[in-house]
Amino acid sequence: MFKTVLFPIDQSRETREAADVVTNVVKKYSSRLVLLSVVEEPPPDAPSADPMVSPEVVAKLLENAQSLFSGQGIQSETLERKGKPAFTICDVADEIGADLIIMGCRGLGLTEEGADDSVTTRVINLSPCPVLIVP
Repeated sequence: MFKTVLFPIDQSRETREAADVVTNVVKKYSSRLVLLSVVEEPPPDAPSADPMVSPEVVAKLLENAQSLFSGQGIQSETLERKGKPAFTICDVADEIGADLIIMGCRGLGLTEEGADDSVTTRVINLSPCPVLIVP
């Protein structure tokens, strides 16, 4: 049913909590797991303390996530992309033929449009496949 599962990750608590659901789904359906982290390019004039703008931090995050799943007996692929998180997540889902995206209910990022429009909400509205949101 879910041949390919995309799990976008950041450093949020919600991502860590969603990892258990990802493990269960991937094991149940023998899915291919693709871990994605998006390096967000900060606005030119704004100094950012956001760790998700550092390629080094994102690479380490992906490495740690891959180790976590490996410890559960799950092989995973990792992708690191630059761009706006919601659009990049949906583009990658389309690119890899994802059957399911699993993500936390609220990650670190909000869109430029404001606090009411989270990356998760954008992904739900733009995704080419079903999205499982873990509260």
